[in-house]
Amino acid sequence: MRKVGKFRYVLGQEEAELERDVQFIGQSGAFLDAVERTSRAAPLRRPVLVIGERGTGKELIAERLHQLSKRWAEPLVTLNCAALPETLIEAELFGHEAGAFTGATKARAGRFEEADQGTLFLDELATLSMGAQERLLRAVEYGEVTRIGASKPVRVDVRIVAATNEDLPRLAEEGKFRSDLLDRLSFEVITLPPLRVREGDIRVLAEYFGRRMASELRWEDWPGFADAAMAQLEDYQWPGNVRELRNVVERAVYRWDDWSAPIAHIVFDPFESPWKPTPMFAADSGRAAGTPPPPAPSSPAPAVQLDAITDLKAAVDAHERAIIEQALARHRFNQRQTAKALGLSYDQLRHCMKKHGLMERSG
Repeated sequence: MRKVGKFRYVLGQEEAELERDVQFIGQSGAFLDAVERTSRAAPLRRPVLVIGERGTGKELIAERLHQLSKRWAEPLVTLNCAALPETLIEAELFGHEAGAFTGATKARAGRFEEADQGTLFLDELATLSMGAQERLLRAVEYGEVTRIGASKPVRVDVRIVAATNEDLPRLAEEGKFRSDLLDRLSFEVITLPPLRVREGDIRVLAEYFGRRMASELRWEDWPGFADAAMAQLEDYQWPGNVRELRNVVERAVYRWDDWSAPIAHIVFDPFESPWKPTPMFAADSGRAAGTPPPPAPSSPAPAVQLDAITDLKAAVDAHERAIIEQALARHRFNQRQTAKALGLSYDQLRHCMKKHGLMERSG
């Protein structure tokens, strides 16, 4: 780990891996507490549970636990428990002998044996079947696994790190997760804060991801984000946390055309489009096959209370400003495309934008 500035921490697998796609960056107290607890638990060989919403960095915590342990030179093996069907998860974890089941033509070591002397990271732990949980409990308690189809166990020395976004104590109370396994795995529980409560980190992360994307595009002298755009980023709730923030920021940098101005346009939903496909069940079932659907009605212009107008010039100016704002947003703040769509020259549009105070917002 390197300390950058006064409070910012950057974590990669090693100093030589700072080019890794995702790094651990933050300065909030909640974030630093989680990092500190991870550092304290790392030298031990006891199991650790990592709890957090999607995109909060659970796998990065597992990597940190491994890299700061005495096992750092040994394998870090990862298994997403939700990525395999129930019928295969036990064979993947514990291995199998040749002929143990249909298709098992050769003997194969499981993830436990692959991680011997190292660390096994089990992501999406709550999705394990009760049968797999029972076998996992034995592996954790006795340090041995038995391949499917074998009669003798194999000794393994593996440090378990498991992660989930589920409430495991509640699942245990409901009989959906083994209480004894939960007891064995919860020597230390590290709960990662969601991005929306990490005070100050949204700005830090946005600047970091933005600069990195600009560098990838060879955009020198990257100007950063306009104040209004940064306010949008800081006000958003980020259900996908850091992973979602990274995508939004990189997309904003990639789509911005005016490299001389700060980025002023943010798209949170990349699927938002006026040309979204219409679900089949929503189509008019009475329309003949091959008949094009009727054109969608255009959005009505805001109603203007003509009787309430006392200043004609102000009313006309307000209407003109609204038209320009809507056109700019529709064309992703590309001024040349907006001017063409409105039948204006580029200079005429710039004049109107300056007149209505839209230059700063457009960047």
